[in-house]
Amino acid sequence: MPDEGTSDWTSRPPTTPERKRTPPTKPRVIVIGAGVAGMSTGCYAQMSGMQTMILEKHVLPGGCCTAWARDGYVFDYCIEWLIGTAPGNEAHQVWRELGALDGKSITHFDMFNRVVDEDGRSVTFYNDPQRLEQHLLELSPGDARLIESFCRDLRRFCSIELYPFLTAPALRTVRERAAILRTVLPAFRLFWRTAATPMHTFADRFQDPLLRRAFRNIFFQDPEGFPLLPYLFNMAGAHHRNAGFPQGGSLGLARSIEERYTSLGGSISYRARVARVLVEDDRAVGVQLTNGKRYYADHVVSACDGHTTIYSLLGGRYTGPRIEKLYDELLNAPGALFPAVVSAFVGVAGDLGDDRTHSTTYLLSPEDAERLPGALQQSLVVQLRSRYSDGFAPPGKSVIHCTYFSDYTYWKKLRSSDRKEYWAQKRRVAAFVREFLERHRPGIAERIELVDVASPATTKRYTGNFDGSILAWKAFSEADDVAAKLVGKDRMRLPGLRDFSMAGQWVGLGGLIRAASTGRFVTQYLCEEWGLPFTAWESTPTEPWHRDKLGHLPQLDRRPGRDGSGSGS
Repeated sequence: MPDEGTSDWTSRPPTTPERKRTPPTKPRVIVIGAGVAGMSTGCYAQMSGMQTMILEKHVLPGGCCTAWARDGYVFDYCIEWLIGTAPGNEAHQVWRELGALDGKSITHFDMFNRVVDEDGRSVTFYNDPQRLEQHLLELSPGDARLIESFCRDLRRFCSIELYPFLTAPALRTVRERAAILRTVLPAFRLFWRTAATPMHTFADRFQDPLLRRAFRNIFFQDPEGFPLLPYLFNMAGAHHRNAGFPQGGSLGLARSIEERYTSLGGSISYRARVARVLVEDDRAVGVQLTNGKRYYADHVVSACDGHTTIYSLLGGRYTGPRIEKLYDELLNAPGALFPAVVSAFVGVAGDLGDDRTHSTTYLLSPEDAERLPGALQQSLVVQLRSRYSDGFAPPGKSVIHCTYFSDYTYWKKLRSSDRKEYWAQKRRVAAFVREFLERHRPGIAERIELVDVASPATTKRYTGNFDGSILAWKAFSEADDVAAKLVGKDRMRLPGLRDFSMAGQWVGLGGLIRAASTGRFVTQYLCEEWGLPFTAWESTPTEPWHRDKLGHLPQLDRRPGRDGSGSGS
């Protein structure tokens, strides 16, 4: 249960009708969820003179930004690239303020992804525009016009730096708005054109059938509905080493932010599941846990699943046109949510050879795709996670991570109605992965020590994310436009409910930097309301990152008779 410190969270704080606070009285803030957004909220609130407590239902920080372990292997679940790894931009400043990169090395790759078709033809999406253009022209000279157009746009994005993550939209000063306009206006036509051109439309114009399919999979699998802009933006970031992989990976990032938060005086309680938000006279006054324990505060911030927040913790009492649009109309609409994934982590004795390609999307034949339970696309992503960071495998061993987009409903029904068949399908995934890797890396099958499979139902169980989606609303969709107004116009509040805010991907959309920025924004809105100065400063690393900083990880055991395959839940 929460470490109450100098404050008795079980008693109601003294309040005035206006809920004003002036030092030395510290406003008390309860944060639901110790994901990146929740811990970011806690860090910025602590730095700004508030007293906070984070309640987390799991045993680890990070939410989807997590990892687990088995037999000495660490299965890193979330980060594939992290915006903000290069100094000199606002995204990097946020991570430095949160201590996320303290003492860490960053791994950078020359390529974003490689795509290989069923016949073995491949295309490599290098981050350098010149190298990419030369490679693509060698593959398909007949597509020169399209290739040159894409690489020309990539060069232009490489000259643009736009990471508006420091100030909440409604609080930006005239100077800050002018700075954004100085960046956007000269490139307005570029932004408009690449945001209005769907990748599918662009890719279908290629003569080469491999390029038509490969361009859709620059982001490992086809997110469907994305325009050109995010591909160009992220590849340009990677070219400038602003989209690297931090040492320690996903859980390492979460642990560093947790350490920063507690060093600022905040407290986190794990295995503390919130059952409901306590509301009196349309004012949030605290929370009640599933064990009946109640905690009170001046303000409550929910940084967990949006649907759970609105319809479970608050009973659906505080909605409005925007909330109803998102959760009644769009939530179950095709393409509104980022798909769930099936993950298969493979522990391998020995190294992975001389191939330095860290990530490959394999385009599957219909026959192969049919063998992957619940698959939404005919592709499998294979990432050599041992190339990303040290410490993911015992000495002399390696980790491979295989993923594919999958239907959450398929796995939910199996787990609910036929647990035996659910496990059988996970073993089917493991068997396919073993066979597939042997096909492409002859001799590896006999060195595979284990295969650990996590389904979308696993994601739902451990994070609470609706339909197991790890990135919530899909960017560049109708939901994106509506959610942006929740941050800017509604100031991350719900209609008719005072002293309550939402943070995280369900208001700020996907991507870790966007989740982290919502914690900064919600604190800025609170500071304005309470008349407090918003304060933030960069963390100072005290020691280099090392493997022990991951702390204790959940240890997954082999299920009897499963040949090392199909653990998780």
